[in-house]
Amino acid sequence: MALNQDYVGKVYPASPAYEVGREKIREFATAIGDRNPAYHDVAHARSLGHRDVIAPPTFPFVVSMRASAVAMFDPGLGLDYSRVVHGEQRFAYVRPVTAGDSLVVVTTIENIRVAAGNDILTTRSDISTEDGEPVVTTWAVTVARGTAEGTA
Repeated sequence: MALNQDYVGKVYPASPAYEVGREKIREFATAIGDRNPAYHDVAHARSLGHRDVIAPPTFPFVVSMRASAVAMFDPGLGLDYSRVVHGEQRFAYVRPVTAGDSLVVVTTIENIRVAAGNDILTTRSDISTEDGEPVVTTWAVTVARGTAEGTA
């Protein structure tokens, strides 16, 4: 079943707050094999001008993925998640994600297109603090294999 093109431009309400903890940052950095001391050591991060440890550049994927599930599983969109593969991810930073941040995410379906019989869904996640300070925007491209009109 093809994705519902009427959903392009749909904006979902802000997610519940995600509390960024030191240990979550450290665990993520360890999991990806990044020993940068700014991700592990508070004193080092502070020596660089940060208030606490900062997160690796791809950490916001954790926050945005949780929030974008609302869009992905919106029944009206018509996404068959069993046919999905992750296509692409990119980030545009205003400032680093820092331990102690309380982040909310507004997810927008930015584009739906067809390529080689696949539906290609692009979502944008605008991540900010609860106080409204922009932190990072992420874009995720999701490929729904073989679902474009006439291919399933």
